[in-house]
Amino acid sequence: MNEHTVERRAPGEEGAGTATRCPGCQASGAVRWARARDVEYHTSDQEFDYYRCARCGAVFLDPMPVDRLAQIYPANYYAYASDEQSFVHRIKDRLDAVRLRRILSRLSGDDLRVLDVGGGDGWQLDVIRGIDPRVTYTQVVDLDAAAQARAVARGHHFFCGRVEDFTTERRFDLILLINLIEHVSDPGEVLRTLRRHLTPQGVILIKTPNMDSLDARLFRHRDWGGYHCPRHWVLFDRRNFTSLAARCGFAVHRFAYTQGAPFWSTSILAQLARRGWVKVSAERPMTQHPLFPLLAAAFAGFDLVRVRLGGRPSQMFVELVPAPAPDGR
Repeated sequence: MNEHTVERRAPGEEGAGTATRCPGCQASGAVRWARARDVEYHTSDQEFDYYRCARCGAVFLDPMPVDRLAQIYPANYYAYASDEQSFVHRIKDRLDAVRLRRILSRLSGDDLRVLDVGGGDGWQLDVIRGIDPRVTYTQVVDLDAAAQARAVARGHHFFCGRVEDFTTERRFDLILLINLIEHVSDPGEVLRTLRRHLTPQGVILIKTPNMDSLDARLFRHRDWGGYHCPRHWVLFDRRNFTSLAARCGFAVHRFAYTQGAPFWSTSILAQLARRGWVKVSAERPMTQHPLFPLLAAAFAGFDLVRVRLGGRPSQMFVELVPAPAPDGR
C-alpha cells in the first residue's frame, strides 16, 4: 500500500484519519494530496490533510472537523457579516444576480418558491424578489442562529440547522447552493435531500470550487485559497461533480466556469504573510486586509478574460434539474 494511502489507524497515531471512503463516490482508497493551514482566520495552528480519491478524483479533508464548527467558523467569518459590512460579498452577489435573472425567466407560474441553503440573513433572497415579483415564498436554511432575526424581519422563513434535517411539505422552484456543497461531509446526502424538495420544473443552482484550475495547481502545496482550510471539506471538478449529480437523480442543464478571484487573493496573501511582508491574524482575517479587494479585482478581470478564451478558473456554476425517469417520462 502506498505510504500516503488513507487507511484506518490507531487513535492518536500521527496522521490518523477516520475516512476510508471518498465522500463523493464512496470508493475506498485515496492518496494524500496536500497539507494546508488556516491562513485566513487563524482558528487553529494545526496542519490539515487533504486526500484525492483514486477513482473519481474528488479531493477531501480527512479527518473532517465536524465537531469544531464553532471554532473554525469564528464570529468575524465573512458570511456572517451584514451586507453593509461585506462589500466584496455584495459585489459578488450582484454579479451572480445576472445568472439568477436568466434562470427565473424560464420558470413558469405566478407563485414561485425559492430556498437558499446557507443563505444567512436572506440578502440573496432579497435580490431574487427584486428580480421577479412572482417569487412569493422564500426560505433560508442556515446554521447561523444570529442571522435568523434579520432574515425573518426581511420576510423570509428560516430554519436553523442542517439542510439534511429540514422538513417541509412545500416544494421549491429554485434552490440555491452558493458556495455551500464543499462545506458538507456528505455532498450526496445533501443533493438527495434537495431532490425531494424540488418541483418537477425546479432548478438547483450550485456554485463550488473547481479543482481543475491553474491556481489549484500552482498553489497545491502552498495553502491554495480554494481549500478555505479547514472549512472546505470536499472539492470537485466538472467531471466528478457531474457524476455525483447523476447518481443523485439530476441532469446538468447548464455548466459554466467563473472567476475565482478570492482564491487567487488568499493564495498570494498567504505567501506574503509566510514571508512576513503582510500581517494576517484572527483579529484581522484575510478578507479584511486592505490588499485583498485590490487583488480580488485584478484577478476577477484576469479570470473572466480566461473564461472567454476557454480557460477553466477555480469556481464553477452548475444548474441541476431532475433527471428524466428511465422510461423517458
